[in-house]
Amino acid sequence: MANVTFSAPSLAKNVTVYAVAGDPKHSTLLALAKAHGIQIPCQCQDGECGSCLVKITYLGTNQQRAQTLTEKEKLTLSVNGKLTKDWLAKAENDDITPPYRLACQYIVADEEILVEFSGEPGVEIDLRR
Repeated sequence: MANVTFSAPSLAKNVTVYAVAGDPKHSTLLALAKAHGIQIPCQCQDGECGSCLVKITYLGTNQQRAQTLTEKEKLTLSVNGKLTKDWLAKAENDDITPPYRLACQYIVADEEILVEFSGEPGVEIDLRR
């Protein structure tokens, strides 16, 4: 079971949902959010525009599971300044997942995570806490 907490200024409070890892209906963070009425800004829903940018923080005691970045995600995150060469090397060589991901590309795994996003289309929140 995945335990996913969504946090955004547009939400009255953080919303935690449970998901079955690998569920084809709700496999991405974006699909999971939509299924629970959580509005993550999105335009293309295909990893090309970057509007569904989120910050992922691992909360559980289980070891973080690296998730392969899709080629579209690599390009979009790089263009938007969220994936440096250093983070790309860590992701590809050390299996360390970068903190910024695209909700339409991130596959929900058996993990406990915090997902932060702005909640407003075109507005990026400073998630450098």
